[in-house]
Amino acid sequence: KQAIPYLRCIGASWPLTKERAYFESLALKEHGSLCPNHVPQVYHFDQPLSLIAMRYLEPPHIILRKGLIAGIEYPLLAQHMSDYLTRTLFFTSLLYHSTFEHRHAVAEFCGNAELCRHTEQVVFSDPYKVAQYNRWTSPHLDHDVETVRDDDILKIEVAELKSMFSERAQALIHGDLHTGSVMVTSDSTQVIDPEFAFYGPMGFDIGAFLGNLILAFFSQDGHADKDNDRTVCMR
Repeated sequence: KQAIPYLRCIGASWPLTKERAYFESLALKEHGSLCPNHVPQVYHFDQPLSLIAMRYLEPPHIILRKGLIAGIEYPLLAQHMSDYLTRTLFFTSLLYHSTFEHRHAVAEFCGNAELCRHTEQVVFSDPYKVAQYNRWTSPHLDHDVETVRDDDILKIEVAELKSMFSERAQALIHGDLHTGSVMVTSDSTQVIDPEFAFYGPMGFDIGAFLGNLILAFFSQDGHADKDNDRTVCMR
C-alpha cells in the first residue's frame, strides 16, 4: 500500500500528507503485536516511498460494508471485533502501561496532527454547518439538515465531544474504524487502514464502529430484494 498526497476517494482537491503512511505502519505493527489474529502483518515499510508491504488479504475477503449491503451474515464478527478493541485499547492505555511508557508512546504519534485535523473537520465540524463535502438526499432531508444546523444545544454537545477527542490521550486508537476499514470472510476479520491512528479517547473507535453497524441495520430495507428480504438481518 502506497500513500498518495491526497484523499483517494475525493481526489487532488483534498490534499493529505504522505507521512500518514509512517503512522499507519506504526499502528499496524503495534496493534498487530497485540491482536495478530485480526490485523494483517507488516513485512516492510519504506519511508521515502511512503510504501507499506503487508499481508495480502486473499479472496474471499471483502470489505465489511459491501458484505453488510449484500445481506451477508458474519456470526463471528462481534467476537472478533470485541477481541480487537479490547486488546488494542487496554494494552496501549494507562490501565496497562506505566506513565513513562504511555507518555513516550503518545509522543510517538503526536506527529499525525494533520489527519487528526481532518477527523475534527469531517466528524465534529462540517456536519453541523454549510460545508463543501456535505451530502444528503435532497429535497427529502432538507428539513432535517436545517434542524441540525439550527440546533445550538446539539452543537454545544458536539463541541464537548470534539474537546474530548483532542485532549484525551487514553489509548492508541485506529481513528477511522468504520465498516470500510474491516475486511471479512465467514471466519476471518481483519482491521485495515489505521492511517488516522493516534492516542485518543477509547470511545471514539468503539462509537464509530457501532455507529456504522447501526447505519447498516437501518439501511437493510433499502437493500432488500426478492432473493433476500432482510428479515433475518432485522431481527
